[in-house]
Amino acid sequence: MKIAAITMARNDLFFLTRWVNYYGTEIGYDNIYVLLDGEDQEEPLSEFPIYVRKLPHRILSRAKGDKYRIGVLTKLAHELLDKGYDRVIGTDADEFIIVDPKLNISLKEYLSQADIKSSISPLGLDLGQRTQEEPDKLDPLQSLLAQRRYAVLTSRYTKASIIAKPVTWGSGYHRVKGHNFHIATDLYLIHTGYCDLDMIAKRAGDNSRIDAGWEAHLGRRARTVALTTHGDPIDGDKMFAKARKLQTIFRPIYAINKPLMPYHKPIIVRLPERFSAIHI
Repeated sequence: MKIAAITMARNDLFFLTRWVNYYGTEIGYDNIYVLLDGEDQEEPLSEFPIYVRKLPHRILSRAKGDKYRIGVLTKLAHELLDKGYDRVIGTDADEFIIVDPKLNISLKEYLSQADIKSSISPLGLDLGQRTQEEPDKLDPLQSLLAQRRYAVLTSRYTKASIIAKPVTWGSGYHRVKGHNFHIATDLYLIHTGYCDLDMIAKRAGDNSRIDAGWEAHLGRRARTVALTTHGDPIDGDKMFAKARKLQTIFRPIYAINKPLMPYHKPIIVRLPERFSAIHI
């Protein structure tokens, strides 16, 4: 099948470069579509042909900005499906959809075999950093999954990221309007934006994060790192199947076509060793 991957990014070259290389390897670089939010944006370097378009930056509130971006991306997805694509993957530049390595198949092979009526959702994992065990700085040459092994298992990132027909995404790809969701087996969405405390601190303009009280000081941005640092991790393989069932059964009252994880306490998982071989 012909599969495209699309994203829209601004000031996110570290993750965007990895995003291009990961999805380009999995589905072909000629199927990669990047929209840059701002004509001043630097393009991700790639020795392979990818589609890049710069859009004028619009100063909007967070909510309006989210709606504007998903509207642009939904339109692009519809155009690609009309041009002959069978599947369109839509994610943020710091989100990587991976197939469980135990299947020993590529993302393209998985999605070509999957029975998708309108959309499918990978199980969401918010990658963190266990500061007492893992390196302070990321090695740019290594996979993130070789350097970070702990994540928060959360329905927030169980997104309707893969579509097979021209549906309308809700903001952030969290749902498709007017359709139910299906959580795919052996498919995961790894959100990596909060996996490095040093990077979070630099983005927040605070280089004093090593001082006592960094969690409170950096607030929500560092919450994932705080959880994976202080939490009691569970073997991921013991939770993944259960999480899929729970998130399928439970729904938010305000959006019944979105998943919900019915736990008051965050669930911290240790990713299986086999995940470290995936290069994101």
